[in-house]
Amino acid sequence: METLNWSELGFGYLKTDYNVRCYYRDGKWGELEVCSSEILNIHMAATCLHYGQEAFEGLKAFRGKDGKVRVFRMDENAKRLQSSSRGIKMAEFPVEKFEEAVRKVVKLNERFVPPYESGASLYIRPLLLGLGQQVGVKPAPEYMFVVFVTPVGPYFKGGFQPSKVCIMREYDRAAPYGTGTIKVGGNYAASLVAGEIAHSKGYAAVLYLDPKEKKYLDECGPANFFAIRGQSYITPKSHSILPSITNKSLQQLASDMGLTIECRPVPFEEVATFEEAAECGTAAVIAPISQIDDLDENKSYVIAKDGKPGPVCEKLYTKLRAIQYGDEPDTYGWVTIIE
Repeated sequence: METLNWSELGFGYLKTDYNVRCYYRDGKWGELEVCSSEILNIHMAATCLHYGQEAFEGLKAFRGKDGKVRVFRMDENAKRLQSSSRGIKMAEFPVEKFEEAVRKVVKLNERFVPPYESGASLYIRPLLLGLGQQVGVKPAPEYMFVVFVTPVGPYFKGGFQPSKVCIMREYDRAAPYGTGTIKVGGNYAASLVAGEIAHSKGYAAVLYLDPKEKKYLDECGPANFFAIRGQSYITPKSHSILPSITNKSLQQLASDMGLTIECRPVPFEEVATFEEAAECGTAAVIAPISQIDDLDENKSYVIAKDGKPGPVCEKLYTKLRAIQYGDEPDTYGWVTIIE
């Protein structure tokens, strides 16, 4: 640990000491197990490998100025994992057991929680897999829950700086009434081709339009999208967008700042009227958008005209991070201190 340069960490995987596992067999979940191996022993006919019975979550732990370690809104992650489980017919992992597993894995790996003001945090990745050998298309007889952690730096190398995104209508991330509203690996697999094309052209992400009519804004890469116009916080609503816990938190903060929350279908034409825009999620918190390029229509919409994050995005970003790190009182009951 002495050789680890916390401020230079990227958003990648580094080995830690322990992970926590739990198995669902004979209709019930067993006890939590602590494991030091990074390897999962999975049968080659497991449903997670063939039929996509796999769901995951992402959350973070932060070390405050007071030295205490705080986890942000893990109850929301637990409930969203249950929603994903219902969406693809997996056994639901109990909220209380989820929280116990997170507390345990963070405590066991506490030496990997980056120091305060390093710009880094401890990323927590819960994973639920369908196990049991079968070839027929049906739900698995057994399931495995595992949660591991790894210290990470900022998701974007530039940190809290605006970047460009693009519109490409020939790609969809998820189908209406499909799996877009739940956090399963297939949604991310479907975004890889478009994402790589966007990156090769110098864009941070693809701003997807709705998969049915291509008329409304959808998700932005692996994150939710929001915009500021006047005193309104505008974020798309559809049947193919994952409910973001970060977006939900930002809406609460924006409301308390006096902004009107508009969670609704957002026509693409409104892009030209936005004063600020950003993608938001656990990894980056808020990633401001400087410009939206419509590659099909060869049009550009400049959002950050001075090249800097907008004042509302900056205020929201600062406020949320202050709560996560314990710099401001948690009046919402969002953080859990790991004792």
